[in-house]
Amino acid sequence: MNTQLSQAAELWRAAQCTIVLTGAGISVPSGIPDFRSPGGLWSRFDPNQVASSWALDQHPRAVWEFLLDALRMFNAASPNPAHTALVQLEQLGFLEAVITQNIDGLHSQAGSRNVIEFHGNCRRFYCNGCRREYPANQALALTESDLPWLCGLCTRVIRPSLVFFGEAIPRKAMTAAQQLASRADLAVIVGTSGDVAPANAIPYQVKHMGGRVLEINLGPTSYGNLADVRLDLPAQECLPALADMLNHH
Repeated sequence: MNTQLSQAAELWRAAQCTIVLTGAGISVPSGIPDFRSPGGLWSRFDPNQVASSWALDQHPRAVWEFLLDALRMFNAASPNPAHTALVQLEQLGFLEAVITQNIDGLHSQAGSRNVIEFHGNCRRFYCNGCRREYPANQALALTESDLPWLCGLCTRVIRPSLVFFGEAIPRKAMTAAQQLASRADLAVIVGTSGDVAPANAIPYQVKHMGGRVLEINLGPTSYGNLADVRLDLPAQECLPALADMLNHH
């Protein structure tokens, strides 16, 4: 294990511009189960019925029952050592940006400054009609009898600022991620199986441009043999160790 960690640290140290792509796996130690895993939200809810633009339009109450469940889970979660290690690596100058597929906001909460939320986040809300913004603490104060949450101005449904199934990735996030991928010479994959497009393409783009790839994941993923170095270790143990090695070299 130490040999692999040393190889990973060498790879990271040699890079001029490193980006990290994170997925659900990095938030599991914070108490947020991967949506797709047993016990995750998709084992209790059908995503098409509660997390699609169609559902928001047709079944807003069902969407809000799901959202309230998710929001309470996110609100109870705190950043874990994997999140804080990425903050440290950014402060040390070893990390350009975090591109995350997660909607839990934990990277920003931990203190990461350059975070691209590919799928938006669950901490900002706005009316789907008039676009008026609403604070997250109002969402958390909702009860079952308040659902669906409707705009006080135009009575349309209020929604979180995240990408529902059937919606496009926000152009700003897409552009920023592509610009970073074109400059990066190291992509670090953390806690994502690589199944969800288009975010999963980012490490391939870096590799295609002559960069290197480091993968930190438990068990096999869709990335196969893409990585130059692969660590089959928990991110919350491995990232702090790497940050320590890079800091003390």
